[in-house]
Amino acid sequence: MSEHVEVLVIGAGLSGIGAAYRLQTESPGRSYAILEARETSGGTWDLFRYPGVRSDSDMFTLGYPFRPWREPKSIAAGRTILDYLRDTAAENGIDKHIRYGRRVVSAAWSTPEARWTVRTATGEEWTCSFLYVCTGYYRYDSGYEADFPGRESFTGPIVHPQHWPEDLDWTGKRVVIIGSGATAVTLVPAMADRAAHVTMLQRSPSYLLALPTREGAARRVGPHVVRARNVLLTWALYQAAQRWPDRVARALKKGVAEQLPPGVDVDPHFSPRYAPWDQRLCVVPDGDLFAAMRAGQASVSTGTIESFTPDGIRLTGGEHLDADVIVTATGLTMVAFGEIALTVDGREINSADLHVYKGMMFDGVPNFAWCVGYTNASWTLRADLTSRYVCRLLNYLARHRIDIATPTLPADAHDTGEPLMALSSGYVQRAASVLPRQSDRRTWRMINNYLLDLPRMRLSRIDDGDMMFARIKTGA
Repeated sequence: MSEHVEVLVIGAGLSGIGAAYRLQTESPGRSYAILEARETSGGTWDLFRYPGVRSDSDMFTLGYPFRPWREPKSIAAGRTILDYLRDTAAENGIDKHIRYGRRVVSAAWSTPEARWTVRTATGEEWTCSFLYVCTGYYRYDSGYEADFPGRESFTGPIVHPQHWPEDLDWTGKRVVIIGSGATAVTLVPAMADRAAHVTMLQRSPSYLLALPTREGAARRVGPHVVRARNVLLTWALYQAAQRWPDRVARALKKGVAEQLPPGVDVDPHFSPRYAPWDQRLCVVPDGDLFAAMRAGQASVSTGTIESFTPDGIRLTGGEHLDADVIVTATGLTMVAFGEIALTVDGREINSADLHVYKGMMFDGVPNFAWCVGYTNASWTLRADLTSRYVCRLLNYLARHRIDIATPTLPADAHDTGEPLMALSSGYVQRAASVLPRQSDRRTWRMINNYLLDLPRMRLSRIDDGDMMFARIKTGA
């Protein structure tokens, strides 16, 4: 026995709740359900419980445009964001559409029936006319764990931030955090107050940018104006980094140098080997990382690990970092489509063989979209555009009595060799074999530019020549 809805949304996190709101308001009257693998909503913001977990971009752009962020802090704590998501779902009746404990394992498309048959890990079956995957792009079950030599010899706890133990006590202990990304930068100041000392051990540094957490302008001009301003500022910084990478790199490093304690140099600890925005920029709210360093509570060590030891980590240069607790903030494991096994008319779909259409759909896969945010701006900016485009597409299909919409890559298009996310970050490079790819055609590229995407996603023609349509009589 299966249950049928017109649109099936997978995932009840930031993207899924936003998708549901847009379905209700811009494609109303359409039946939908949200299948959530976990027993609670919130996605990332419910899963991550490590100390200091917070947004890595400002909440005026990470928040929903239809429910403006009104808290005084623009860089918000994870719990505050979780409350915001759940309040949004409750206020709009979205929570009544969520079905918990349904981890989707497979989805099979049938052209004769013009529908997807979706199965969960418990054997439950759903059917839908359109499948919208809002699961994000990383594996919830486990983060990336590097194979460090001698790991088993360390006598203290080794913790990955993605699965933080509730009973971990680091009070008065020496902590080494392996990593240099947003998670590591967040953990250092959050743990420093209670720890004897916290060391951030990095193989190579990231670009850091200190920003204030409070947004005084919101009360004067309103959250919508602040949101628009922040969109423009983020866009301008990214464009400047692309045009004048050396100048932007010098400016970022100068900003860091002004906040470091005496005796700590920018080089090598804060001089990345890549250009700005080849990897994500890490925000340091209120310069808390640097404050912990100036207070002598934290330090940064740059080097390569030779092996773990019973009481710490030995680097290849001979230095030994004493530790009672080691945190491996070594990144995420990226996956495509929430690791759902897809088939189209019995044909298995390999995500790495697909080409992305408008950053959300894929060649040869009918009535299907995957919500992926920007890598150089707030996730929600792109997620909301994607959901609004899905609504436009659904309305077009209904208006023209069309059952099937399938993006079809032009025969003369060429693969660029770029994965969906063109970053040099380790977690992206490790996922190159599973991520869909980009083509040389503009429509078949992931454009990380909100100002260009906005008119393209909101105003461009649905019947643009690359989308194929079909009418099939169904019994639904």
